[in-house]
Amino acid sequence: MKRKDIPNLITSIRIIAVIPMAVLLLQGQYRLALLVMLLAGLSDALDGFLAKHYGWTSRLGSILDPIADKLLLVVAYLSLGWIGMLPWWLISVVLLRDAVIVSGALAYHALFGRYDMEPSILSKINTFMQILLVLVVMYSLAVMALPVGLMGLLSYGVLLTTLLSGADYVLRWGYRAYRAHKENRP
Repeated sequence: MKRKDIPNLITSIRIIAVIPMAVLLLQGQYRLALLVMLLAGLSDALDGFLAKHYGWTSRLGSILDPIADKLLLVVAYLSLGWIGMLPWWLISVVLLRDAVIVSGALAYHALFGRYDMEPSILSKINTFMQILLVLVVMYSLAVMALPVGLMGLLSYGVLLTTLLSGADYVLRWGYRAYRAHKENRP
């Protein structure tokens, strides 16, 4: 293994960490689950720092990193929904947005070729809100019960940013597909 592979190794460990985080949540071991989630977040920051600071970037890393992040969030949302800590309507909206984005990306790739996904500011805000909600709910379970109103407010914030960022992706990539189609016509 070369030094430039370290960020991908860290990302791979983050993918594996999804399993114990879910098992711990489902078994009611909330403090350990929160610890795994926090370590996963730190590993995301670390692999990103190493990749950017030392130029240890790769195509594989650009694919694995968002998959690791999304897998961790999706499993956390499903686990928290299963134990009754997140509403299923919110989980459904979050999953539907992701399914629309992935389907659109696959369709774009099939029709027009390679593309590079760059997250929009709305998408980054949405990801932050989703992570914040998971951490607040897990903290409330593991350390100290927080007001239900806070989690409700954060849930509606996640709903709003999920809808806005999903619409943003559809509009931006729909326009790119339209332009690519126009350029490829004989």
